[in-house]
Amino acid sequence: MSSPSDKVIILGGKGMLGSEVAAECKSRGIEFEVFDLPEFDITDEHQLARAVGHNKIIINCAAFTNVDKAETETDLAFRVNSEAVGNLASIAKRNDAWVLHISTDFVFDGKGSDPYAEKDVPHPINAYGRTKLAGERLLDENKCSYCIMRVEWTYGLNGDNFIKKILQKARTTKEMKVVDDQFGSPTATTEAAKVVCDLMLKKPQGIFHFASQGYASRLEVAQFIVRKLGLDVQLAGCKTSDYPSAAARPLNSRFDCGKIRHLLSGPIKPWQSPLEEFLKKL
Repeated sequence: MSSPSDKVIILGGKGMLGSEVAAECKSRGIEFEVFDLPEFDITDEHQLARAVGHNKIIINCAAFTNVDKAETETDLAFRVNSEAVGNLASIAKRNDAWVLHISTDFVFDGKGSDPYAEKDVPHPINAYGRTKLAGERLLDENKCSYCIMRVEWTYGLNGDNFIKKILQKARTTKEMKVVDDQFGSPTATTEAAKVVCDLMLKKPQGIFHFASQGYASRLEVAQFIVRKLGLDVQLAGCKTSDYPSAAARPLNSRFDCGKIRHLLSGPIKPWQSPLEEFLKKL
């Protein structure tokens, strides 16, 4: 497989997705450089300009991702998820660089049951989603060359995620309630990283949705984990409303991934197979 001739800059390259993008670049022989906290602060425009330099491919995985904390730390979430993205877009436009920006299913309100396509109108229901949507719009307003890749229900070895939380709780309890009214596609960061590297080769423009194939409730995902690992845990369903949180969650996170398929080097895997591989690694 061919590789980009330019060095790739990965912002947020130590995080859950960014670290996997770096690993995938390494495996493909793509030259890259990682920037992340604590040495690099994406909200510092001067640091951002130095990181981008004269490079032509910028992958932005940096984000304020604590959904509940975004309700009270909204200013910081806005600076990271919105203002910094606008600054990045301005720098990229001046340097004629292409930006691949990672966004989220949380730009939608999660009402209804139809899978979301890229043409659907966003309507976030929490501060995190609003800051991410604002970042998307700043990319577009600055008229730089960009691609937005929205992902959902991601999990990986680095960082907190739903899969790890289920496993942690299973160590301390024999009975567990899991919401059965949130639906989406558990998506391994290893799979998302492959897609990021595929997109680098073609530098498409616009918004694309990516998630693993198929849909499941949070409860069904937990049942899959318990079954595959043979855990002695009894699972029961409950509703999102039974566990109020600081931030509202969309109930429907299903994605229509038809638009991105022709850009990929291989088929999109069903969510079960990457999750089974992830469980083996743990």
